[in-house]
Amino acid sequence: MTEPTRFPGRDLCGTMLVHRRLLNESMTYRARRAAIETRALRYEQGRRAPVRTEVVTLPVVVHVVHDRAVPADDIADEQIHSQIEALNRDFRAANPDVAKVPDVWKALVADARVEFRLATRGPDGEPATGIVRVATDRHDFTVDDAVKSGATGGSDPWPSDEYLNLWVCRLRGGLLGYAQFPGGPPQTDGVVILNTAFGTTGTAAHPFDGGRTATHEIGHWLDLYHVWGDDDGACTSDDKVADTPNQADANYGLPAFPRVTCDNGPNGDMFVNYMDYTDDAGMFMFTRGQAARMNACLEGVRASFLVSAAAKEAPVKEERLTRAMPEMWHPSHDGDVERLLQDSERLTTEVLNDIRAAIGMVGGHADG
Repeated sequence: MTEPTRFPGRDLCGTMLVHRRLLNESMTYRARRAAIETRALRYEQGRRAPVRTEVVTLPVVVHVVHDRAVPADDIADEQIHSQIEALNRDFRAANPDVAKVPDVWKALVADARVEFRLATRGPDGEPATGIVRVATDRHDFTVDDAVKSGATGGSDPWPSDEYLNLWVCRLRGGLLGYAQFPGGPPQTDGVVILNTAFGTTGTAAHPFDGGRTATHEIGHWLDLYHVWGDDDGACTSDDKVADTPNQADANYGLPAFPRVTCDNGPNGDMFVNYMDYTDDAGMFMFTRGQAARMNACLEGVRASFLVSAAAKEAPVKEERLTRAMPEMWHPSHDGDVERLLQDSERLTTEVLNDIRAAIGMVGGHADG
């Protein structure tokens, strides 16, 4: 039996570093995260059922930020398209290697009903390819979000309530990528991926050439935590999802089933989950509980994406109904859109109440 490769203390993902920084810097972020967690718990416990029944397609803009002195960093369109294809397989449980999920977890495999497409329109409505290329004098970036601003050698985001912004660049320190959890500043909202861990072709390098780094990081963007709970092996924290076993720490390489930690036998760690650190060839699934948590996010803090998608369908529905029964048709909001707008308003109210309470606790002093 081959033991998985170990990388003691090595973070392949910088999301928790960003999360902890924002928690320390911003009372607003802390309040928003509290409201988001409250909502997620309702979905997790079944006290709130998802509104949406259809697949939602998220418009994506890919910012290729490349060192002008290294032509290979300006990755090809083909590599970008291969990443979008990988995401659509993974989030719909349509990846062929899902068959490798151990039998004990097959019933938990979830179709998240989320798909991705490169944006065809820019922020001002102009035709677009969904790909922005920016040459920079910087050789690489880190988790300080410099890649997300033209002023610091990166690329400015498109509106983050309308587009999923993906930045592709060189990252230092062994990082494969990082994301910003929902609830953070809109000007830095999105996902950053190492250019050699993006897509399935071109510069994508083994063992991170299956597009799974982006799957993992977009999982964070949709409010999923690492399956081990980031407690440094203490077994005292988890990912707030009931159907993912608690585990001691990240898994690396290609572990053999079962790998038991935190008294989680007989089945052990769910190292085949996209939210672990295994090689791309070793991760195959999201669970039903994780899908519920992503629903809580999409129908709450990221509801603008569902409202936008539903609004685009509304004119088609209206035209269809008008032709079918013109004498009875009176234009009105689509029911799902209306409910999502109300949900968004409720979430905003909850966040404002949390912020006011937090401000009161510190005697009227708070940051933004």
